[in-house]
Amino acid sequence: MTTDLRVPEELSARVPAEQREPGLDRDAVRLLVSRGTAVSHHAFAELPRLLRAGDLLVVNTSPTLAAAVDGRVGHARVVVHFSTRGDDGRWAVELREPDGDGTTRARAGARTGTGVRLPGGGRLVLEEPLSRAGERLWWARTAADVRGVLREYGRPIRYSYTERDQPLSVYQTVFALPSADGAGSAEMPSAARPFTARLVAELVSRGVQFAPITLHTGVSSAEAHEPPYAERFAVPEASARLINNVRAIQEEREALPCKGGGGRRAGGRVVAVGTTAVRAVESAAGADGVVRAAEGWTELVVTPGRGVRVVDGLLTGLHEPEASHLLMLEAVAGRAAVDRGYEEALRGLYLWHEFGDVHLVLPEEEPHTEHCASNSL
Repeated sequence: MTTDLRVPEELSARVPAEQREPGLDRDAVRLLVSRGTAVSHHAFAELPRLLRAGDLLVVNTSPTLAAAVDGRVGHARVVVHFSTRGDDGRWAVELREPDGDGTTRARAGARTGTGVRLPGGGRLVLEEPLSRAGERLWWARTAADVRGVLREYGRPIRYSYTERDQPLSVYQTVFALPSADGAGSAEMPSAARPFTARLVAELVSRGVQFAPITLHTGVSSAEAHEPPYAERFAVPEASARLINNVRAIQEEREALPCKGGGGRRAGGRVVAVGTTAVRAVESAAGADGVVRAAEGWTELVVTPGRGVRVVDGLLTGLHEPEASHLLMLEAVAGRAAVDRGYEEALRGLYLWHEFGDVHLVLPEEEPHTEHCASNSL
């Protein structure tokens, strides 16, 4: 990503699409489509006609938690962002401080042994930094029922570019499913937010398939764009089978000439909805590109050097130029396509962040591909 690319503050989406004007729904956002360096502009509601029968959308079913809780360190007010529950019962947390405008800012001074009083009488103690790379996130221990604390006292995490607190329902996607153990994402898997039940039904009616996976996202950083750390994920057997079937048909059709002339017959494409879906499905893929049912923790960081083995396309939000997510986008689309897409997004005044517009990256079309695809529907 070009280093001189800057996102003006006025391009931050401050409220959800459905709150901008009466009568709007979640899908009232714009959709930038990149095929290589070719870019086109659409409404998100046009997605069903931009995809085709046989395409497969990989969607994250993780629900969003009310992961921000007020607390105190001594006499100082803090806000605890609960990120991830470890296998040993500890939680990865970030301590922030109120900024006076209803949101928070980074807080310095965390150290081993720092105690935080939680609402309801619980106490949290910082034990060690999550990573040697920094001390923003800490492993902390508490005897409190954290998920009970979140249900009773928590609110969704939000950052200063948003206008006001929103109910938790605003941060749930149409694909979110409650987890049996109460687990979920500290921050919304936001690429799926514009989907509505109506739009999903239309996609299904046009032959687009869905493969659900789960990846519980941790706390990102509004100030320091860090590589993603370990997150819990699951790719079920049925979804692995769907993905492998689409890829097998794709390979079979690529080997066959189109009816009526040159070019190759187009097969379905595996399109991940969000970087979380990419991380999960690529974590379940072997070196042979075959996806196998898997669950546990993933530390995979998808970069241009590593590349992708499964994903053909990606539907994602617009990320800050310094964000580590852009390395994943570059792995899927290539540097030139990412640069071109983001230049067009800025020129077109697209809106950024979780309530903003979205970017669909598809493979570059080869000659005659559209003709072949239409013959195969």
